[in-house]
Amino acid sequence: MFEDVKLPRGMDAEVLEHLMHPKNYGKLDNANGIGVATDEKTGEYVIFYTLLEDEIVKDVKFATNGCQDTVVIGSMFTDMIKGNELQYAQTAINKMHEKLGELSAQQQVCADIVFSAFIASMKNYENLINGKKEEVHIVKMKESCDINEENENG
Repeated sequence: MFEDVKLPRGMDAEVLEHLMHPKNYGKLDNANGIGVATDEKTGEYVIFYTLLEDEIVKDVKFATNGCQDTVVIGSMFTDMIKGNELQYAQTAINKMHEKLGELSAQQQVCADIVFSAFIASMKNYENLINGKKEEVHIVKMKESCDINEENENG
């Protein structure tokens, strides 16, 4: 869609597409794995809904009250793993890091909160399979999105 648009230096057409038209955003009612990652300092969170069938990520959605970086990364990541084997999805975090390239400290925390919510959804799925009654698995982030420039630069 944005292939013919002259983008600012450093801007990727795929990133712009996910920014303008996020994919897999919202709630997945039939999820069998639900994970939440929270940044207690800022109140930001990502909820990750995963539907696994026969080791395949049949469907996946995410929701967040976070910034546009979080939305873009969530959209790109869910798009990458949807329809793929669980084993691929578990390695996709590293593939996303390669795809995203060098991130600012704040963008890295945005990526980490998305990935942590996915991992939490996998833990929730595992817990449910093993008979543990758990509506959702929650992870509290160690790093905060509230990174000021002074902390970022040293």
